[in-house]
Amino acid sequence: MCDMGGLDNLVANTAYLKAQGGDDKEMKKRRRSLSLPKPDQCAAARTAIEKDFTSICERQPIGKKFFRDFLATKAEYKVAADFLDDLYDWDLAEQAAKTKACQNIMQTYCKADSKKFLSFLSGEAAEKCKGVTEGNFEEVMKGKVQDGVREFLKDKPFTEFQTSPFFDKFLQWKEYEKQPISDKYFYEFRTLGKGGFGEVCAVQVKNTGQMYACKKLCKKRLKKKGGEKMALLEKKILEKVNSLFLVNLAYAYHTKDSLCLVMTLMNGGDLKYHIYNIGYDGKGVDKGIEMKRVVHYTAQITTGILHLHEMDIVYRDMKPENVLLDSQGQCRLSDLGLAIEIAPGKTVTQMAGTGAYMAPELLSKTPYRTSVDWWALGCSIYEMVAGYTPFKGPESKKEKVEKEEVQRRILNEEPKWEHKFFDAVTKDIIQQFLKKKIEERLGMKNNLEDPRKHEWFKSISFPRLEAGLVDPPWTPKPNVVYAKDTGDIAEFSEIKGIEFDAKDDKFFKDFSTGAVAIAWQQEMIDTGLFDELNDPNRKEGGGDPDDGKKSGTCIVL
Repeated sequence: MCDMGGLDNLVANTAYLKAQGGDDKEMKKRRRSLSLPKPDQCAAARTAIEKDFTSICERQPIGKKFFRDFLATKAEYKVAADFLDDLYDWDLAEQAAKTKACQNIMQTYCKADSKKFLSFLSGEAAEKCKGVTEGNFEEVMKGKVQDGVREFLKDKPFTEFQTSPFFDKFLQWKEYEKQPISDKYFYEFRTLGKGGFGEVCAVQVKNTGQMYACKKLCKKRLKKKGGEKMALLEKKILEKVNSLFLVNLAYAYHTKDSLCLVMTLMNGGDLKYHIYNIGYDGKGVDKGIEMKRVVHYTAQITTGILHLHEMDIVYRDMKPENVLLDSQGQCRLSDLGLAIEIAPGKTVTQMAGTGAYMAPELLSKTPYRTSVDWWALGCSIYEMVAGYTPFKGPESKKEKVEKEEVQRRILNEEPKWEHKFFDAVTKDIIQQFLKKKIEERLGMKNNLEDPRKHEWFKSISFPRLEAGLVDPPWTPKPNVVYAKDTGDIAEFSEIKGIEFDAKDDKFFKDFSTGAVAIAWQQEMIDTGLFDELNDPNRKEGGGDPDDGKKSGTCIVL
């Protein structure tokens, strides 16, 4: 007898994997019909845009590109840009190359007789620049001098940029960025998983071929469970953050039935899946992950957590299940549904998180800020190594450990170290994260000292890691879907008796803000559409991109 469930899963997986290879012919046809808004259509964008240097010239990828193009038109401005680029390259260089880069920067930018001398610097920055040595290079150049160059660029160059043709072009892209977004903007593929309020499926942007994950929150389910506030909070936090180590938001829109968050596609599975389904042996019999992978993932996780903490955001749901791998094997934190923004100096006592990873202060209702994330990271490292959590222990493989017992152990006991891969330095970093007193915990002690200074991370170059230049120790196979079979993902029951009113409609509209600037601009650049639409020799027009041949859904799930 034919297994229809297995066949459906095979068809869904095949379509999903094929989509990642792209359909150049179809996409080229669609792109021929695209064009940027005309300059005279951008008056509103010019008025509305916040003239913030950091946002426009450093954070927004297209803004940064046009600003750098503008700087290249004036020799003094170009020197400033070249210096920042060379300093960035020095930061990423290693060993002998780093020493050579240091000497080159000092010779090129710090000598008064050099053509590229940073003559525009003044005050302390100028003095520091002239007196820099190899011994104090990092302190001086990454401090006063770099700050001085940025202050210079924020002044006259930034003002002149705003009256240049480069800024006019940037405004055309900002206007284009505001295009309405709906489900018709995407092709939809297989379901990848589900959460409390809906499912996550793979989608593809029709005009660029970019693949994303779409988190669909069922409107009726949200209203029935009172989850609207939490959904909006998650969306607002996702809009604020942009990091290689966090799943980033690209689009927010709504359909008749769902609120949709379109985010970074992570198709290498979550770490829980790797711990228990793949394991050391590749078959999931010997649970856990090999140590070089644990160190690499934890380095990325720690950096992601620090990015959140810098914005006064506490994650509150750190666990392997929420750490996802992409197609290259790099990991990011996902699911910010429990994250909370806490004003500087303030604390909270609200209980939130997952039982096995909850810090003692959560259980005892002691005021906390970022401490809970470091405790949960300690639990997660332990689990990646051992294949079970520290306060459930190995017995949890055979029988359920009751919630009350787990809480008692968290409050009163220390973890056991029976697993063979708990070497001294690994045990130490976990113990440091699992200090029951907040002020003694790694990440909190010594005035919030950076946990990445611990000896356990000595093999990691964090500047290179943050630049995405450290190769992962494991890469997912391109022909494998690291997710449950579609038939194993439970269906949601139908929600009855829920009606929407004007207040609901306003909430749906407020939620649906369309493209998120940084992620959208990066997509335009990465997929080549930016270069294509900027080409002065490009001919516009080209007929109906859909041509009546393709629906918004590629397969029947």
